[in-house]
Parts: sequence; structure tokens; C-alpha cells
Amino acid sequence: MSSPSPHFPQRAFSGVQPTGNLHLGNYLGAITRFVELQKTHECIYCVVDMHAITVPQDPDELTASIREVTAAFIAAGIDAEKHIVFNQSQVSEHAELAWVFNCVARLGWLNRMTQFKEKAGKDRENASVGLYAYPTLMAADILVYRATHVPVGEDQKQHLELSRDIAQKFNNDFGDSIRGHGFADGQFFPLPEPMITGPATRVMSLRDGTKKMSKSDPSDYSRINLTDDADTIAQKIRKAKTDPEPLPREEKGLEARPEADNLVGIYAALSDKTKADVLREYGGGQFSTFKNALVELCVTKLAPIASEMKRLVADPGHVDAILIDGADRARAIAAETMKKTKDIVGFVHKH
Repeated sequence: MSSPSPHFPQRAFSGVQPTGNLHLGNYLGAITRFVELQKTHECIYCVVDMHAITVPQDPDELTASIREVTAAFIAAGIDAEKHIVFNQSQVSEHAELAWVFNCVARLGWLNRMTQFKEKAGKDRENASVGLYAYPTLMAADILVYRATHVPVGEDQKQHLELSRDIAQKFNNDFGDSIRGHGFADGQFFPLPEPMITGPATRVMSLRDGTKKMSKSDPSDYSRINLTDDADTIAQKIRKAKTDPEPLPREEKGLEARPEADNLVGIYAALSDKTKADVLREYGGGQFSTFKNALVELCVTKLAPIASEMKRLVADPGHVDAILIDGADRARAIAAETMKKTKDIVGFVHKH
């Protein structure tokens, strides 16, 4: 992939859907990576509430979820003063640029998006236009900040490719106008690079090691919620499904044992070790000993996050103030991009 043009500051954009009931899978799969990212990049963390309404939402639950995701970010160690944390709907430039991109993107491109097919299911005619056009809004989310990097999981890689295609087509379609407005190389939007920061920890259900940990599982014992207290965490891990064999001494021994593999993987991720390291320490021993060690590790790592999240969620005014401050700073960047976009496209507007 081409590297971003030199006149773009190295800026990372991360969007997270406000879905309630954040769990260990969300934490290890995404939030810990976002915390790491702020050490190396100028970061914009966005709670993408406009994406959330592509499927029906209960308004009160949506409000609570926006605050809960924000609380999780802060509790996990994201610095909202050094970086920007906000919710998407407060910065209207996202929607404004998305319309311009709706006119740049091509139907054929959107028809190839596999996620729409999966989410819309068989009753595609009944899906919202928003669910279909979701990827052009995602492109606008990234490019309204002219972000150069986006941390993505496998499921979003195709959408990021589309964002690059839209940026490229905009630069090509309006090349002369872009040069006329002071961008000699004709590149107004960068082609954002995916940041796939090593294999994301794929956390599976505590009741079934072949299924992903999910908030929609009817059993609360299948997941560790970020709001669980120490006693609940301990109870869930002790009740987690296992098999009668002792832990293997080598990774190969985990292959046909999904539950054992999952618990070893969780221990490895939380302690920043490899599975091989964990098995060197606990291999050959009984599951009960390992589970006790895992309880201790989980409680040490997660209980402080849970208590800080509870404190923040109990003070919605404080959380909202973080989002408003972040939105004000985000808007300053987005408004500048939007003004230049209007000039390039040929719109008349107030300078």
C-alpha cells in the first residue's frame, strides 16, 4: 500500500459502536489496543452513535450506551485531555461529508460490501438505507479528520478499502480544483492505512469455547462484563466450562480443547504473555489451580476498571462534559476539512 502523503499529520481515528454491556472480548479485542495507540499517535476516539441507528435502538438505552462506552475508554486509560474523545452526532460535518461521499462512491462498490449482506439477512428490501450506506459515513468519519491510520479488525477491512477508494476517486475527480486550492500534488484526502496491530485476542464464550463471547448470549455466565465486581468475576471463571484433563505442557495440546484454549488465551492476553509462557507455568497442573490464578489475574486487571466505570456512569454530567469538550475540538478539525471540501467541489459558503 502507498504511504500517506507527507503533508498529512500522522493521525489515527478509531470508531466504536455504542453497544451496552461491554465485556472482556471488547476490552481485549479493541479497548486495550486503543489505549496503546495513544502512546504513538495523535488519536481521535469516536463513539459512532449515528452508525448505531442503522438498526432500531431504544433511545434511552442508546443514551446510556454512549456514556458507558465513554466511561470504559476513560476507565481503561485513554487520556481525554491529550487526545479527543467524543460522540459522532455532535459533529455535523460527519453527515455533511458523508453526503458528498455518497455522490463519489459507486453503487457497484457498495453492492460488494459483505457486511450489509450479513446484517440485512434474507429480508434485504426491508433494511434501512442507512445500513446500506453505512460505509460512506464510515469513510467520512475517517476522512473528515484526514486521518492517516485506522485500527481495524478483520470485519472492517473491506470498509477501510472502500474509504481508500472514495478518497482516491475524490482526489482524481477534483484533481484540478484541488491543485487550484493550494494542494500541488492533487491529494486532498489521504489514503488511510489499516493498523492491524498483531493478532487481536479472540475471546470465546465461557460456556462454549467454539462461540465468540457476546453480549447477546442469554447466559450471563458466558461472558465477563466490564462492570462485573470481583465476586462475580470469580464465580464466572470458576463455573467456566472445562474438560477433565490437566492443562497440556505445550500449545499443540490445546488444539482439540477449545475451552482450555480460551482460558489460557485470556490469561496470556491479560498478563501480556504468550500461551506457551502460560503453559510452561501451569501445564501438567489441574484446572482448579489454573482457574484460581486466572481469577486473581482477572480481578487485579478488571476490578479497578469496573469500579471506575461505575463511578463515571453514576456522574453523567461529567461524562457528557468530556464528550462536549472532545466534540468542540473534533469540530475545529472537521470544519476546516469541510470548508476546503466545499471550495474544491464548488459550493458557495461563508468563509
